Amino acid sequence: MTFRRNVRLNPGQVRDLRGRGVRRGGVAVGGGLGGLILIALLLFMGGDLGDLVGGGGGAGGGAVTAQGDTDLDEECRTGEDANRRQDCRIVGYVNSVQAYWQQAFEAAGQSYTTADTVLFTDAVNTACGGASSAVGPFYCPLDQTIYIDLGFFEVMEQRLGAQGGELAEAYVIAHEYGHHVQNLLGLLDAGRDAGAEGGAVRTELQADCFAGVWAGNAVETGYIEPLTREQINQALDTAAAIGDDRIQEQTQGQVNPETWTHGSSEQRQEWFTRGLERADPNACDTFDADI
Repeated sequence: MTFRRNVRLNPGQVRDLRGRGVRRGGVAVGGGLGGLILIALLLFMGGDLGDLVGGGGGAGGGAVTAQGDTDLDEECRTGEDANRRQDCRIVGYVNSVQAYWQQAFEAAGQSYTTADTVLFTDAVNTACGGASSAVGPFYCPLDQTIYIDLGFFEVMEQRLGAQGGELAEAYVIAHEYGHHVQNLLGLLDAGRDAGAEGGAVRTELQADCFAGVWAGNAVETGYIEPLTREQINQALDTAAAIGDDRIQEQTQGQVNPETWTHGSSEQRQEWFTRGLERADPNACDTFDADI
């Protein structure tokens, strides 16, 4: 994915907490890739749950032990910066995704509330509780914020076998903003029951579809150059890598659809593609569709 070189970025939509040590307390709860990746990494790497999340409950007070050494306001000003640096790319993705949803909500006669993205290292405290980076990217509806440790993308490639790439990163960010959109529309808690056709899977597939809708409209936001087939394949490869069936096969050696919470590789690819091709949020009603 290539950004238009001279487009102006808005780093104000991203907060950079990297390089800060945060006392962990409890585990964050929210829509996203988080719960799936947490379990996958715990099993895949032979870890212990205590290594991933801190004890205790609630967000607690964040004990800052070191100041971050980056300044997104100075470093991430244009699309050219986004083409050079990963953190600036994240700023660009966030700007483009929110520009699309702002327009889409206005066109529907509704009001869109912007959501920040927080970059962190190792652990972070949120209104939903504390979480370590092993939880993966997640959205906290209580503070309407997306949280991500950029090291997740390396884990996704090295541990889960994803191809990676710029649109793969953008898909992850857009998926989390899909949960923000669900929250604004009152859909985020529409279902939590597990299973291949359960409410939890339908919620996640809708976020995948919303990510595809953004991708189908990304060029019109003014930030992104036209997508290539290779870039689209990167996103589809990532959707497959984080399917419940793929992760269960890798970590457990067997597939159990009754416990799925995010959808199979095929389902995730199908709904991202549906959003991409139709470029219309109305095509993403996973709750009434045959998934």
